[in-house]
Amino acid sequence: MNGSYSLTGEGSEGGARRNESFRFVSEKTTPPSPAYPEQTPPSCSLSVSQVSYTVSERVGPWWDLPSYRTRWTRKILNDVSFHVDSGQILGILGNSGSGKTTLLDVISGRIGKSGTLMGEVFVNGRKLKPEQFQDCFSYVLQSDNLLSHLTVEETLTFTAQLALRRHSAEAIRKKVGMVMAELSLSHVAHSVIGGRIFPGISGGERRRVSIASQLLQDPKVILLDEPTTGLDSMTANQIVVLLANLAKRDRIVIVTIHQPRSELFRVFSRIAIMSCGELVFCGQSGEMVDFFSEQGYECPEYCNPFDIYVDLTSVDTRCSEREAETFSRMQDIASAYRQSGIHRCMLDNVGRACQLTDKPPVPFKSKESPSGLSKLGVLLRRTVRNLSRDRMGVMMRLSQNLIYGLFVVFFVMKLDNDITKGAVQDRIGIIYQALGASPYTGMLNAVALFPALRAISDQESKDGLYHKWQMFLAYIFHILPFSIVSVFIFTSFLYWTVGMYPEVNRFLCFSAVILVPHITGELLTLVVLGVVQDPNMVNTGVALLNVAGIMVGSGFLRSNQHMPTVFKMLSYLTFQKYGSELLIVTEFHGLNFTCGNTPGLSPGPCIVGNGDDIIEQGYPGALSRYTLDFIMLYAFLPALVLLGVISYKIRDHLNRR
Repeated sequence: MNGSYSLTGEGSEGGARRNESFRFVSEKTTPPSPAYPEQTPPSCSLSVSQVSYTVSERVGPWWDLPSYRTRWTRKILNDVSFHVDSGQILGILGNSGSGKTTLLDVISGRIGKSGTLMGEVFVNGRKLKPEQFQDCFSYVLQSDNLLSHLTVEETLTFTAQLALRRHSAEAIRKKVGMVMAELSLSHVAHSVIGGRIFPGISGGERRRVSIASQLLQDPKVILLDEPTTGLDSMTANQIVVLLANLAKRDRIVIVTIHQPRSELFRVFSRIAIMSCGELVFCGQSGEMVDFFSEQGYECPEYCNPFDIYVDLTSVDTRCSEREAETFSRMQDIASAYRQSGIHRCMLDNVGRACQLTDKPPVPFKSKESPSGLSKLGVLLRRTVRNLSRDRMGVMMRLSQNLIYGLFVVFFVMKLDNDITKGAVQDRIGIIYQALGASPYTGMLNAVALFPALRAISDQESKDGLYHKWQMFLAYIFHILPFSIVSVFIFTSFLYWTVGMYPEVNRFLCFSAVILVPHITGELLTLVVLGVVQDPNMVNTGVALLNVAGIMVGSGFLRSNQHMPTVFKMLSYLTFQKYGSELLIVTEFHGLNFTCGNTPGLSPGPCIVGNGDDIIEQGYPGALSRYTLDFIMLYAFLPALVLLGVISYKIRDHLNRR
């Protein structure tokens, strides 16, 4: 940018309008030319032409039916046009709700289909097709979604492995090293990312890691949504300077920002100011100072021009009079900009780029992504490495069922074969607790661990690295060994401590049956998390489903043969039906009871002589269905996996709306 800025104060005697104002001092007297007759044309250009976006919203909340049925149309973006060349960084300023993030969503093709979009986006003068946006732009979101227990180098290496296919391990290592060096991350390469629970790298370094993840695919256009949010003033300044340096390496960088420091005035190649969805100004820094001065709004000495001009173009909604006044002022400034030479020059640049006869090709990102199976392997290794370093989480996963078993053992102590001492009731109670509690522990694991992975998969799937269902499958493969070990510890302690049927084969069957409800509870939670965003709602919903399954399918609350036909049919859709039959047969088949003499009562014959009587009374025919029940019980696992894949494909569709 040919220009420097100086704070110059003129004496009051001059009476000039530019008294104590920012002045733009051009280093060259030759006026800037929109064309490039004496310099090399840019390798890449981005043109946004007449973009408007409107949404239809309900006037009132759902409980106010008259207003809820009424809709009104709100214009989020209104006829926005600008042009940026490679080597430039565009800073988009504006107050909250001005449309900055929506504009980035439009440019990146992530706006969805909930509203009406008009206008066009051109790269190198070529109109992009909907399927090309993802492969052309890199988008750094406002929040940093990173795995807490991975180091900086591991985070970037796994991302590179997901994005780059025909690269050897050594080539990926060099690529990661180059990106870390470019973003000044080499000194924290072996430091963990950290999170809310334990410390890690700083906020500015986390933001640079997010930017580095996008640079691995060599994008020509980088979009950043408020990258300085939550950072201190000095760190925010360093991030913007870093982005400006990235732009100088033949890239286009577009960044939205709230309140940049005045030192950044010279860093931005171009500055855009938005208000109420309109582009109030878009041009060079010096042009901005001169433009507002010509409108009678000079920037006083020692004041930040960004703050002054954003305040001037913002609409104050605290009262209707103030809103009307500030809205009128904003409209006057926007109208003056549309009639200015700056706006005409920008439109000429857009038209010139689109009218070139020999247009350069669209610079897509590296599209050498590996196969789906390879991506699944990378996701599995990343998930295992991240979650296995959470020592407290691993300990709780392995011990939570055991802790629950301690409570059961404490109350039951030791099973007896005497009918009068609760031989039947105690065994049914243990089966009920083992069958009913194991889904809850699985559900708690999914609610605690998966939402963070889901947020990362939402972002990375939009970047085109993989599909959401692949993260779902990777998480399932990761939980299997933990679930098997956790359930085996629980059943080993419970089964032999309370004195259930002393046979190894029956113990193994008991463990195999309890394993399915535990995994099913976690799988069912994962399936619902695919379409329901709030983990608390998922927690409640899955818990109610588990309670309903026990009531309808287990036969503990009411015998199956005495149930209404509707509930009897529904019981076949519950894993509790098959699990309870298997556990009852495993424990009671071949078990003989005694009837000891109780003081004060005369001895008599046992009402129930052996365990087979219990089976025939409560679950007639269960002995003959033993193998079939096992098959039906384990059929729930692949069925839920398939349902989960469908759920996350639906999530993909919902996120694109």
